[in-house]
Amino acid sequence: MSQRKRVAHAGSQNRVPRVSRQVVLDEDDDGDASYTQPTSSQVQKARENYTPVQVDRKVAEVVQFILIKDQKKIPIRRTDIVKHVIKEYKALYQDIMKRADRIFEQVFGLKLVEIDAKNHIYILINKLQPVPGEPISMCPGNPKTGLLFVILSVIFMKGGTVKENVVWNTLKKLRVDVGEKHEEFGDVKKVVTEEFVRQKYLEYLRIPHTEPLEHEFRWGQRAEKEVSKMKVLEFVGELHSQEPQSWTQQYREATSGESSQR
Repeated sequence: MSQRKRVAHAGSQNRVPRVSRQVVLDEDDDGDASYTQPTSSQVQKARENYTPVQVDRKVAEVVQFILIKDQKKIPIRRTDIVKHVIKEYKALYQDIMKRADRIFEQVFGLKLVEIDAKNHIYILINKLQPVPGEPISMCPGNPKTGLLFVILSVIFMKGGTVKENVVWNTLKKLRVDVGEKHEEFGDVKKVVTEEFVRQKYLEYLRIPHTEPLEHEFRWGQRAEKEVSKMKVLEFVGELHSQEPQSWTQQYREATSGESSQR
């Protein structure tokens, strides 16, 4: 328990994934066939069939499975949890997940959030208070998170959607050229359009009726849950030596987002 903060911080450091449904479901894609809603009698029977020790062990296995997935920022599907971990304990899925969620919150300072109710896809987000002056979920020692934060800032300041060439041109000004292999990031375009997208920090979408084909970026579901828009605005303000209030529309959106998260 004494390691709570350190473990949670480590989780946020390792946290730094959409291209399409095909990429999100990068394991075996069997939809949600592994899980059907049990009846109340099935739940009661399962509670009687398994001992508290057995259920405790299964809860621990689920927590471990999700933490391992989160190390690579892989969104977690209900069907994978059931198929690979819960298995014959399916009727107790809700009981097990509620207990796992309490462990994430109380022990690790994390929160399991469902970001796709239709396909039942989850991510872990950091519930601990950020260090003053540091943007939420950004790790100063990790260059990739800095790269991501710059891109999220561009998208936010441009109204929530931005063509990819705007992002590439911005990065080029920072001496990060997508046309060249970067010393720190390697293939920059692959990191941005595949890794960050798979982790659901970014969405990378085709723009209809464009020739040649163009794409645009938006904030992904994980960014919406994890990243403070006010921190983004403060970051931009520092770059331009201006107060966040200088950007009226963005400031209104940021303050609205802060209050809705409380």
